[in-house]
Amino acid sequence: MTPPLFLTRLGDRITRTFAVEPGTVDTVRRRVATGIGAVVLGLVALAFAKGGDLARAGFAQIVHAAPYAPLLLTPAMFAGVVWLTRRYVPEARGSGIPQVMAAARVPDAPESQKLVSVRAAAAKIGLTLGILLAGGSAGREGPTVQLSAAVMVAVHRVLRVPLSAGVYIAGGAAGVAAAFNTPLAGVAFAIEELAAAYEQRVAILVMGAVMIAGMVSLGVAGDYVYFGEMHKTLALRAVVLAAPAAGIVGGIAGGLFSRLVLGFATGHKRWQRRLTSRPVVFAALCGLAVAVLGIVSGGLTWGTGYDATKMLVEGHGQPLWFGVAKFGASLATTLSGAPGGVFAPSLAVGAGVGNLLTPLFPDDPAGAIVLLGMTGYFVGVVRAPLTAVIIITETTASRGMILPLFFTALIAEVASTLVCRERLYHGLSRAFGVPAPHTP
Repeated sequence: MTPPLFLTRLGDRITRTFAVEPGTVDTVRRRVATGIGAVVLGLVALAFAKGGDLARAGFAQIVHAAPYAPLLLTPAMFAGVVWLTRRYVPEARGSGIPQVMAAARVPDAPESQKLVSVRAAAAKIGLTLGILLAGGSAGREGPTVQLSAAVMVAVHRVLRVPLSAGVYIAGGAAGVAAAFNTPLAGVAFAIEELAAAYEQRVAILVMGAVMIAGMVSLGVAGDYVYFGEMHKTLALRAVVLAAPAAGIVGGIAGGLFSRLVLGFATGHKRWQRRLTSRPVVFAALCGLAVAVLGIVSGGLTWGTGYDATKMLVEGHGQPLWFGVAKFGASLATTLSGAPGGVFAPSLAVGAGVGNLLTPLFPDDPAGAIVLLGMTGYFVGVVRAPLTAVIIITETTASRGMILPLFFTALIAEVASTLVCRERLYHGLSRAFGVPAPHTP
């Protein structure tokens, strides 16, 4: 898609303003594009977050007025969103992170630019908000990554800057930072997941985009801790016992989630193909499962799970079955094929895993055990240990737990590999039809 003429002229004017030598044009354009893109995506990510909060609040009002309305609303919304996605914007389905990974392989391919187009990003926002309005157990972090990459690509096209893998990676990393207010996690996620080959020039691009997007988020939303603060620590005895337990249980559970999702995505088995042969009907059944779990759990499994997770992190108990119920709701939402991320729901399920382990360690801070469970399960699903530790540390202000979290993450990585050999996002990214890069 060619940028509008007035935007192209604006890009030329910006370049002439900052470029003092002919040889500096490309460099200046790249830096200006990255800076403008980071500002815009930071603002858009904050608007998306506000929209998500409004959607969750709207669903809560519906449930308050009619407690059994989700039995009709949620299946109908799931079916409608999946039909719209498959019919008009198939590139907007699922998380959004696999799309960015696929696009970064061949940045100039038409298929790549379609995956991170403004059209796909706009549809992703609306459809994800629809799922949240229906009580779906989805996060906005994956969609924010695709949205942010689309904004960064669009700005580079307007300023006539050649697209590279670094543009996609920088946009996606800044999206993670803006979604959680976690700059370090954005850089770590770019290293572990988005970039197969991490070059120095890409590193500078990523850090610049993350810094600017983070400053925009800080200036608009203020300095906040996403899941509340947890300043307690664990004694060495507790770390030696609790970290392996959380790593094994969380890693196996997360690996099981990834294996089920990838299994349905590939459809190798006959029963999987039969279930997904009518995707709209299957999405409605997934929505019904989400509705039933939400009603039975008293609303604990609706949405991202943010409120329940924050209470667990701060040491306020939840029912021991919360993690299992949230696992089912998150799995049903993901398998439906509807747009939505798995980051926040995975952290919520992980908090439930930690909550299950707290009776085994009654003399230790419950919030600390919960963080170990969050780390174990999140690593089991995403298989990004460094990102998991940094994102949980930044979202809970628990710097004293870094070493126990790393211990848990490493064990969970091994445990998850035993259950699901392939990494979730890498497996899902192959479904988007981007050709493999040409190697001379």
